[in-house]
Amino acid sequence: QLQLVESGGGLLQPVDSLKLACVISAGTLDHYDIGWFRQAPGKERDVLSCISSSSRIIWYAGAVKGRFTAFRYTGKHPVYLQLHNLSPEDTSAYHCAAGSCVSEIYAYWGQRTQVTVSS
Repeated sequence: QLQLVESGGGLLQPVDSLKLACVISAGTLDHYDIGWFRQAPGKERDVLSCISSSSRIIWYAGAVKGRFTAFRYTGKHPVYLQLHNLSPEDTSAYHCAAGSCVSEIYAYWGQRTQVTVSS
């Protein structure tokens, strides 16, 4: 079964930047819209961004708009989420999902990567 794998998480200090990557275990993500999510312990999962397969549509949640940037290249490349100006409130498990931004139905999910922001 196909799986998504995220990478790039880590321990950072406030106002640091970080780039997360999302890859698929086989094939390419070219035909999928990619959603980015995060979920902190005891909290609901939040959708952060969704980037269409063509990159023509990129949506951001209000909490991250202007600080996070989703981008991608064609071919067997990761899909990225660049995080800027991080704060402790961004501490969470981040993951990507492949599917449709419009329907919000995702066929494949990643295993999550932890981002911890602490001084």
